[in-house]
This record gives sequence, C-alpha cells and structure tokens, in this order.
Amino acid sequence: MTTVVDKVVLESYLKKLYLSTFIRYHEAYAAEAAQSNQSYTRFLLALTEQEVLAREARRRQRRLKEAKIPVVKELSGFDFDKIPELNQQQIRQLTTGEYIGKAEPVILIGNPGLGKTHIATALAIEATRQMHRVRFYNAAALVNELIKAQDEGRVSPFINKALNYKLFVIDELGFIPFSSTGAQLMFQFCSTLYERVSLIVTTNLKFADWTQVFGDERLTVALLDRLTHKAHIIEFVGESYRFRERQQQQEAG
Repeated sequence: MTTVVDKVVLESYLKKLYLSTFIRYHEAYAAEAAQSNQSYTRFLLALTEQEVLAREARRRQRRLKEAKIPVVKELSGFDFDKIPELNQQQIRQLTTGEYIGKAEPVILIGNPGLGKTHIATALAIEATRQMHRVRFYNAAALVNELIKAQDEGRVSPFINKALNYKLFVIDELGFIPFSSTGAQLMFQFCSTLYERVSLIVTTNLKFADWTQVFGDERLTVALLDRLTHKAHIIEFVGESYRFRERQQQQEAG
C-alpha cells in the first residue's frame, strides 16, 4: 500500500526527472490499473505514452511561438472554390513537408488579395506540427533587420542563425522597393540559405518585374536563378477576395 511518504518521495524524484505528466496522472492511472488488473508494464506504458504525447504537444507549441506568425490561418479555412485555377493538389502535397527535407523553395505568385499569405501561413503552421523550426518574416521587415544587423556588425551571425531553421517564409516581396544595400543583403541572405533551408516566398510581381524591387538587373537574375531552381511555383489567378467582398457589401447596401 502506497503511503503519503512514498507519494511525496516519488513525486520529488519525478520532478527531478522533469516528468510532469507522470506527476499529474500517476495516481489515476495506478487506480485504473489496479481496478482492471493490468500488469505493471501496461500501467507504465500508458503513463509513458501520456508523457510523450504531452511533451510533443509542448514542443509543437514552442515551434509555433518561435515562428512568429502574425495571424494563424489553417489550410482548412481556405476557400479553394473562389480560385478554381489554383493547383489544390500541389498545395496539399506540400503539406507533407517533403520539400522541407529537400530544402526546396516554394514561390506563391499572383495579384494581391488572392490568399498567398494564407497558404504560406498554413504551410508554415503544418511545418511546425512536423517539429520543424520555422521563421515567418514580412519581406520589408527582414530587410530592415538585415540592415540593422549590418550597422551593428553582425550580418554573418544573423544569417548563420537562420541556417538553424528548416523553413523561412518571406511574405509580400514586391510591395516596397529595396535600397541598394537592402537588395544586396537580401541576395546574400537567400544565397546563403540556398539548398540548405527551404524558403516560401509570396510576391505580387511577375519574375520579369523583380528588378523593380532589387534595382540591379544582374543581382535580380542571379537571385531568381537560385530561388527558381527546383522551386515549387504556384500561380494565383483571379480577382481579390477583399475587392469582391467590398463590391458585395456595396451592392447589398
């Protein structure tokens, strides 16, 4: 029979071993095992499984928090019917994360308001569930971080830290042109991650128009050569969700 002292000593040991789920459930599981005449092995197995599941759930939460995704959006919330031309099968295949293991880029290209950020976010969330380290950046914010790092003499450490991730999302490339310094730093960043870390890039610009953002044609061509190599390119064609919603509201009013 388990005494109060036994319980206190047991839980002190479990605490030292960081087995928080054992502490929470061992009494209930022991009572259930005794009632159903389970073996000690079966009791320990059930308790250990619960500990593993709890730890995995905490790890996924940490991965999601670390990704710094601005607004959590699931693939289940995306309305594919509104963009019938979109390659739904290709997107669902990407959720398996195979491209991450191969460090392949994903480029989501098309007019604003068609859900590119939604898809990029959903893929990033799925990657965190697969225990991958993910980081989400707006393109302009990433360039600002790179410029700040250069000013402080820590560009190399900043980029080397990025190599510890499995997936980087660069959202809204093309909305704001970069300075010469910003363009060069973005090129350096993407070149270093090339074939080592997967990139998801969302952009409203056709590839031929990327020079408008980077300014230097040779730099742009070199960057595109890297980004499009082995890339999964998904084109979004149609009319903006937000534009359609405004029209419907106006018509209803």
